[in-house]
Amino acid sequence: MSAPADQLPPILLAGCGKMGGALLRGWLEDGLAPSVVLDRSFEHLSPPHRIVRHAADIPSDFTPTVIILAAKPQKADALIAAVAGLAGPQTIVLSVMAGRTIASLRAAFTAARPDAAPPAFVRTMPNTPAAIGQGMTVACAPGLADAQRALCTRLLEAVGEAAWVENEEEVDAVTAVSGSGPGYVFLVAELLEKGAVEQGLSPELARILARQTVAGAGALLARDPQDAADLRRQVTSPGGTTQAALDVLMAPDALPDAFSRAIAAARARAAELAS
Repeated sequence: MSAPADQLPPILLAGCGKMGGALLRGWLEDGLAPSVVLDRSFEHLSPPHRIVRHAADIPSDFTPTVIILAAKPQKADALIAAVAGLAGPQTIVLSVMAGRTIASLRAAFTAARPDAAPPAFVRTMPNTPAAIGQGMTVACAPGLADAQRALCTRLLEAVGEAAWVENEEEVDAVTAVSGSGPGYVFLVAELLEKGAVEQGLSPELARILARQTVAGAGALLARDPQDAADLRRQVTSPGGTTQAALDVLMAPDALPDAFSRAIAAARARAAELAS
């Protein structure tokens, strides 16, 4: 029996930790042709899909349309050397590994197969909310064919929203904003909780208030098409309690300046770590 026309094509998922596992769950729900997961600790995958512990165990007749590199960056070169033989000129190699540039991926594949035509390379920057299907992933692949880009978008949207940039240098800025951004939001929740305790509330209530306030505000932001600044103004009554707090937070040397400096520092570090 032939596969459904809208089914995702065969995929080799190399690395199935938190990010790889989140992607895999999304693809299985979307409909995935028989695929292979290469991972030494991933436990369960129902047929017709298959788990292998070593690249040598990948079936010889398996030809993936997409190879997803989802291992830790320090293991990338060994992993690429192990799977490079499966990549042809029509294959897409999509990396969700932080810091690995397209040039470094191409160099590693070329070193593994110097006489072979290179595949198409896609560099992505996901973030941790992908684990619950609420991620933000930005991809970069200059010159990628339209059909290949559409397929990659579908793969990435399995765990949330996806967007593209054409200039790879922009990936460093993306890393500083959406890649590291969950950490900034978690800090807001942490500080709200701390402030609540300092004002005499119990730690238990402080935790509930902080988490639900951040989660609820985020949900409202996601559903309302207005700018964040407009939503902020709507909740800020002149002379009210929110205004009193924002006068402190939005002072010239306070939160706005700190955020700009923080994002700039994250971008600079992302550029340093890129290889």
